[in-house]
Amino acid sequence: MKRLAAALVAAALAVPSFAQQQEPFEPEGYRADNYRAPVPATLAGARVLTTVEAEAIWRAKGGAFIDVLPRPPKPKNLPAGTVWRDAPRRNIPGSTWLPDTGYSTLPPAMEDYFERGLARVSGGDKAALLVIYCLADCWMSWNAAKRALAYGYSNIAWYPDGTDGWERAKLPTEEAQPEPRPEQ
Repeated sequence: MKRLAAALVAAALAVPSFAQQQEPFEPEGYRADNYRAPVPATLAGARVLTTVEAEAIWRAKGGAFIDVLPRPPKPKNLPAGTVWRDAPRRNIPGSTWLPDTGYSTLPPAMEDYFERGLARVSGGDKAALLVIYCLADCWMSWNAAKRALAYGYSNIAWYPDGTDGWERAKLPTEEAQPEPRPEQ
């Protein structure tokens, strides 16, 4: 009996440390809050890329890179004379930046914006390789890649380390401007 009790105590103590080491599981739907948090190691239906793999695709010009980092739009009705400066963004050279497309729910205008952006960068080929990224620990890229799969794109690669991993590897970046968003 004492052995059983000791084994149960040891197992109970081991569970929290084991659980803390695990990455989050893939949610059934889209992540709807706390977008800057650890992401799963997988995305069903997509390839998950390391920085080395993303760099190889980029150097070979083997896929279209899509940055989905959010960007706050300029507020409407700013008082006259107010200076508005967008936060600068550096992304992987040659990327198309489709901001605000990784939220859990998109308004119809943003759904259309994302669908048209994917169609443009893929040349209308739903089998074209699309590499979707943001920053490290950014659920926006996970959500956007999952959404692209739902739109019928079959060759989605998710790069979870995003520009953080790219810059850590000392790879080049370039100043980026987002594709114009629809009026909301």
